[in-house]
Amino acid sequence: MKKIALGVTSSISIYKACEVLRGFQKKNVDVRVVMTPNAAKLISPRLFSALSGHPAAVDLFEGDGPDRIAHVSLAEEISLLVIAPATANIIAKLAGGVADDFLSTFYLAVRCPVLIAPAMNAAMYLHPQTQANILRLQAAGVEFILPEKGYLACREEGWGRLAAPEKIIEHGLAILEKSESLKARTVLVTAGPTREPLDPVRFLSNRSSGKMGYALAAEALRRGARVILISGPSSLYPPLGAELRPVETAAEMSREVKRFLPRADVLIMAAAVADFRPAGRSEKKIKKREIPPALKIVPTEDILGSLSRLAGRAKKVIVGFAAETGDVIANASGKLKEKKLDLMIANDVSREGIGFDSDLNQVVIIDRKGAAVESPTASKREISRLIMDRVEVLLGGKK
Repeated sequence: MKKIALGVTSSISIYKACEVLRGFQKKNVDVRVVMTPNAAKLISPRLFSALSGHPAAVDLFEGDGPDRIAHVSLAEEISLLVIAPATANIIAKLAGGVADDFLSTFYLAVRCPVLIAPAMNAAMYLHPQTQANILRLQAAGVEFILPEKGYLACREEGWGRLAAPEKIIEHGLAILEKSESLKARTVLVTAGPTREPLDPVRFLSNRSSGKMGYALAAEALRRGARVILISGPSSLYPPLGAELRPVETAAEMSREVKRFLPRADVLIMAAAVADFRPAGRSEKKIKKREIPPALKIVPTEDILGSLSRLAGRAKKVIVGFAAETGDVIANASGKLKEKKLDLMIANDVSREGIGFDSDLNQVVIIDRKGAAVESPTASKREISRLIMDRVEVLLGGKK
């Protein structure tokens, strides 16, 4: 039986949360209710306790014990957090990382997907700060089912009315289904740049931050996969639950990929592997006066190209990335055929505001048949969803 948490805040539409709770229960979902203190002033927690069959959580420290911290324990048990209705206040708290009650603290502890259904006065909903808070949470991976236009509690018509309970339930169930779509699968993701040392303090590298690869690893985790993340140097925190294998050079990344590929169902090569390395490496820092007028470089190993000879590869989904500065589709399609990939994700890194070190990206997804689908400019979190959706389709055909 699936278990979710239903966050309830002090919107006038709080009574509809009862319908949301009942709707999930009818779909064989166990619901635990978490209320804000102000929500408890509008409706007694006893009502939600009676409907759910579990005590409604309001007080941050109620339910704690010597071996149990209530908000942490519950966070480990649920597969989805739904907040419906969500006020402007709770959205602002979550966007800013404020944790001053059970629900806002609980949000920071959950590892599962989060779905928020706002409900408030039209002026509050359309206020630039509220919209900025929603965008910030969406960039962090939170899903929203946006409010409808209708008759509001202030006796005005406008945007801010809570979405219909059946829409919230349908969206939540879809997220729950996707949260297990890669269960029992292993996804191997490479991310970040590689560094090819010239001496102990200098190296050849590139501008990759690792954000796209880390977003893909997080998305695979959200779908229930075991994730092995092979990462070059990056300042990012790895997604909670991923098995991190840090590397520095292209040779080290190649070794780790070949080590873990036999047990993987999917390989996503999102890393920006350096194409060249210095021909030689000095064990001591090279003095300025000793630096030669020309630096001799040699190619690094083509990791994806070298995998074409591995046995069992045909049963795996292999995804490559191509960072291009011109003729994006033609260049990426050539690489896809040459390396015998299932998908190639290409983007134009010469464009301002996307690609390297940006939170946004815009890609072209190319398959083995030559079909190319261009994505909109979106967060790397959203791009990772599009890519993983295509990966799941390909996995179905590899059975």
